[in-house]
Amino acid sequence: MIRRRFAHSWDVMPREAVAIQKTLTEHIELSWHGDKITRVGGVDLSYARSSKEGYAAIVVMSVPEFEEIDATCIRCPITFPYVSGLLSFREAPAVLRAWETLHIKPQLLYVDGQGVAHPRGLGLAAHLGLLLEIPSIGCAKTRLVGDEYMVGPAKGEWAPLRYKGNTVGATVRTRAGVRPLYVSPGHRIDLKRSVEWVLSACERYRLPEPVRRAHMMANRYRAASEPLSA
Repeated sequence: MIRRRFAHSWDVMPREAVAIQKTLTEHIELSWHGDKITRVGGVDLSYARSSKEGYAAIVVMSVPEFEEIDATCIRCPITFPYVSGLLSFREAPAVLRAWETLHIKPQLLYVDGQGVAHPRGLGLAAHLGLLLEIPSIGCAKTRLVGDEYMVGPAKGEWAPLRYKGNTVGATVRTRAGVRPLYVSPGHRIDLKRSVEWVLSACERYRLPEPVRRAHMMANRYRAASEPLSA
């Protein structure tokens, strides 16, 4: 069940969304609570060709085995416009609807998006983690904010990502010779453990396995739902 402590309206204008972000950011916790984690989830969303609908997928896996134990994908309207820095208002409602359909809920969430490496410290991973009140990690393929430092070519090497004088994430090499990921804590976790959790889930691929599975699932559902072009 989604916690209601930080619930807010999603039917807002961009200016209102920015104000909501600034309020919610004050409640983000960047510390590890020492929870024993046996189930993790990966989140991704794929857009229909029209971009008016989205396919939100969540895959739940056991740890340390990283075996799939539950998964869901829903199709729903996307009503909020694309505005840089407000991705969570576009995608989070669909993810939260998908969350409610899971039979087994994860205890930690990997999100294809930003955590606190965000202009107002509330990317999609941070927003979801706060609303669900679970540890969450942003695993972004592109950088939104911050000064990027060179990171070594070997798997496991990483460098801090700094923004306005603060370390907000890390550039992490999750696979040797492959472009790095931009990892940032979302909620109820620190940067060191965020990097550790991401690396533990990247045995063979660039993306953490739960996110990779969610990405494939969302794309598969989209492909099955949309007719081929004439």
